[in-house]
Amino acid sequence: MSQSAIATILTIVLIFFAALLCLGVRKSYLLQKENERLEAMNPQIEDEKDKPYKDFTQSHMYDKK
Repeated sequence: MSQSAIATILTIVLIFFAALLCLGVRKSYLLQKENERLEAMNPQIEDEKDKPYKDFTQSHMYDKK
């Protein structure tokens, strides 16, 4: 094998792993943004838990005739 063939193979491998690294960093960034969004929703969920129970049986599906 010549040096140019080895250099070509190493370049292809380097590009492949660099692409995987970039995709991993991008995925990590997107997951961090999603986690921040979900953490921001957390107080809203706690507020809904503290609300009193609302009786839903008065809706049209449960008409008392």
